[in-house]
Amino acid sequence: MNNGQGVITFINGPVIRAKNMDDFRIREMVMVGENKLIGEVISLEGNIGTIQVYEETSGLKSGEKILPTGKPLSLKLGPGMLGNIFDGIQRPLDKINTLSEGFIPEGIGLISIDTEKAWAVKLLVQVGDKVKSGQIFGEVQETSLIVHRLLVPIGISGTVTAVKQDGIYGMEETLVVVEEGKQQHFLKMYQEWSVRESRPSKERKPIERPLVTGQRILDIFFPIAKGGTAAIPGGFGTGKTMTQHQLAKWSDADIIVYIGCGERGNEMTEVLEDFPKLIDPKSDKPIMERTILIANTSNMPVAAREASIYTGITMAEYFRDMGYHVAIMADSTSRWAEALREISGRLEEMPAEEGYPAYLPSRLAEFYERAGYVTTLNDQEASVTVIGAVSPAGGDFSEPVTENTKRFVNAFLGLDRKLAYARHYPAINWLTSYSGYLKALDGWYRENIGEDILELRGKMMKILHEENKLLEIVQLVGEDVLPDDQRLVLEISKVLKIGFLQQNAFHKEDTFVPLEKQYKMVKLIDQLYERCFRGIKLGIPISQLKQEQLFQDIIKVKYTIPNDNLEAFAVLEKRIAEYYDELEEKYNR
Repeated sequence: MNNGQGVITFINGPVIRAKNMDDFRIREMVMVGENKLIGEVISLEGNIGTIQVYEETSGLKSGEKILPTGKPLSLKLGPGMLGNIFDGIQRPLDKINTLSEGFIPEGIGLISIDTEKAWAVKLLVQVGDKVKSGQIFGEVQETSLIVHRLLVPIGISGTVTAVKQDGIYGMEETLVVVEEGKQQHFLKMYQEWSVRESRPSKERKPIERPLVTGQRILDIFFPIAKGGTAAIPGGFGTGKTMTQHQLAKWSDADIIVYIGCGERGNEMTEVLEDFPKLIDPKSDKPIMERTILIANTSNMPVAAREASIYTGITMAEYFRDMGYHVAIMADSTSRWAEALREISGRLEEMPAEEGYPAYLPSRLAEFYERAGYVTTLNDQEASVTVIGAVSPAGGDFSEPVTENTKRFVNAFLGLDRKLAYARHYPAINWLTSYSGYLKALDGWYRENIGEDILELRGKMMKILHEENKLLEIVQLVGEDVLPDDQRLVLEISKVLKIGFLQQNAFHKEDTFVPLEKQYKMVKLIDQLYERCFRGIKLGIPISQLKQEQLFQDIIKVKYTIPNDNLEAFAVLEKRIAEYYDELEEKYNR
């Protein structure tokens, strides 16, 4: 006789098998053993079920019971998420620390956002109003930067029959009653949503706007689009986390979701210590007021690491549905893939390349495809941009996670060990990186920055590629044997690399650069190149054309010209014109 409880028959780390599982469902959340550990049913064959457990399974015994919950692994989505630090299954680490200092005990249950906290609610509907899924029925000022818009849960529509007055309410209180036929729905401040299911939107829109980051190599050379996908692959020490910090701090997204997925404990500690201290430059308030952190270190249960990616993207979609632009940083998807590999091994599945499961590409696709620029069910424009760091062992980009990620992202920002060790940051290699968004963003760039910005970018990229070829010759025979026009390419590349592509995250003028200044910097370098090139055609030797002080001043523009005083560019442009006019006159006599 089946009493609705499974019985454990086999334990292998986070993977357990149980009998008497006829009444359970795939992807159902279950309570495992005497400690009621949280798990998820991942396969059912007859009355035998396989479960992955999101907590430490040491001490679990064969014969212990498995209890059903009747619902999939879900998140509570409501006020209290911003500024919070969660583990991989949305349990707040601050609260866990008060219950058990220093470590996460087993059997703590699925605590999530604080349901005891009261919030001031402003309600936007009245009795008699017709409401539909995704409509905003109320507002809560969650932090000083973000208004939390309360949404009618997906699948609910009807007529409002009761509404509370504006006031302070607890999370469990019913704020609005909606009648649909004979059925009544009681709307609270929060709703639940399964992490593995993407939230619906009204329409996916074409990508037309960039995610402005203030980082020159990204904004001009390899742009990321709002609602787009990007990968930042790089070996240990090449600056993945630093690049993501800069993006989190400066990109023009309303909300940041940062997932520390399987990172080393010390790296994650650094993030948890640094982020709360960061000040949002746009508002001068702590950046945590618009940030959610998900901390899942490499020594936490491996199955929870697998879930942390879905937890983060579900939270991001929820804020997108309110009409916000959200950027999600996953650091790193390689550690997530390693969790998949470990669970797959324990399930005794047939491995594919390098031991990863054969379904690795489809799981990566599922994650990155949840990005997008959409019209929400409430008719607002919003987006989720996904930026995933990849940590290939030894910086080898041919390994399966990097190779498969390349298939599903449109911007590939390859970090280079040589650049990082030469202290060139961001260490994005301009020869191996690419962005597939240039065509889609062409109209926006022409309208908002300059008609010729993409032509200038193409010209600068050509100079960098030419320089790469010339450096091989220089290593063999030295620079002196090159003709002057090729030596000019080397000199302009130096200006471009040091003066434009290299950026100092600790300098107040250089940490974030507005697009207008970026454009003027490229124009200035192009003007220098054109005048020198013209001089070479007139037979002027490069030793005369390369005026050391002028070249240095152009390199230092990023520091010497403040972001809010761009008139100073005209002075430099005039200096270039005067110096080369004089030189040409002298040689024409």
